Amino acid sequence: MGNEASSEADASIEQADAADAARAELWHGRDASPLPAEVTDVHVHVYPDAIAERAAQSVGAYYGVPMAGDGTVSCLRAMIAGSPIARCVIHSVAVKAKNVQHINDFIAATVAADPGRLVGFMTMHQDFPDPEGEIDRARALGLRGIKLHPDMQRVNMDDPRMMRVFAIAEDRGLPVIVHCGDYRHDFSHPRRLRAVLAAFPRLVVDAAHFGGWSIYEQGYDFLHDQRCYVDMSSSMDILGDRRTAELARLFGCGRVLFGSDFPMSDPAEVLRRFARQGLSASEMARMCHENAERFLANELPLA
Repeated sequence: MGNEASSEADASIEQADAADAARAELWHGRDASPLPAEVTDVHVHVYPDAIAERAAQSVGAYYGVPMAGDGTVSCLRAMIAGSPIARCVIHSVAVKAKNVQHINDFIAATVAADPGRLVGFMTMHQDFPDPEGEIDRARALGLRGIKLHPDMQRVNMDDPRMMRVFAIAEDRGLPVIVHCGDYRHDFSHPRRLRAVLAAFPRLVVDAAHFGGWSIYEQGYDFLHDQRCYVDMSSSMDILGDRRTAELARLFGCGRVLFGSDFPMSDPAEVLRRFARQGLSASEMARMCHENAERFLANELPLA
C-alpha cells in the first residue's frame, strides 16, 4: 500500500508540474511578450445570476455578435483562472433610471465578496432624479468610479444631464469609463468626448474601445491629442490582432488600458492574443497594469 500511495503521489506531482509547465508556455512562450505578474482588466460587465444569461444575450443581440460567457461572476472567475489576470474592474449599465440603485447595490455586494480581485464602478442614468446623492451613496458602498454607455442609454454624451454627472465625478475625484463610438448612432461619437474633456480639465476618463467602437479611425482622429485613457476592449475581433497593437502604439502605451469586455469576450483569450503581437515587456507592463493603477487612483495618463 505504501508503494502504491507513493506512486500515486508522484504521479499527482508530475501532473501538477506538467500543468504548471503548460500554463507557463501558454502565457510566457517564445512567441509571447513578457507580462506583468498581475494584469488588470478594466472593462468587465457582470450581472446577477438570475438575469445574467438573458442580459448577456441581449447585449449580444444589440451588437450582433455571439457572447463568450454568460455574464455571471462565476463564469468570469472560471475564464481568468490560471491566467495573469489578477484584478477586474466590474460594472453594468442602467438603461432605465429606476435600475440605478439596484445595479449599484449588486456591484457593491459582488466586490465585497471578493475585494482582492474585483473593483466596482457604479452606474448612473441621465434621468435619475438625484445623481449627486446616489453617487455619494455608491461611493460610501466602496464603488470607485462611474461607467456610462450613451448608446444604450439613448443620450448624447455631452447632453446637459450627462455633463452634470461628469461635473460630479470631477468634483468627487471619480474616474469614468465611457463607451465611445458606434457606426449606427451619434450618441457616443468621440467628438462629444472632446467637448466633455474641454469642460472638465481634471476629469479622468477611459474612452472605451480605443475611443471609437467600429469607427476606430475617428476615435484616433478626435482623441489622439486628448488627455484621456483609451481601453482596447472589443477591438481585436474587428481590427485584428496586429492592427490592435499598432493602434495601441499610435495612441501611446502610457494611455492604453487592457480590457476584455466580458462577457462579449473571454478575458484570458484576449490577453493571450494581445501578448503575441511583439510588444515589449515595458509596453505590456504599462498597458496591462501600471496605467490601470494610475486610472484607478484618478490620475491623468502619462504622455
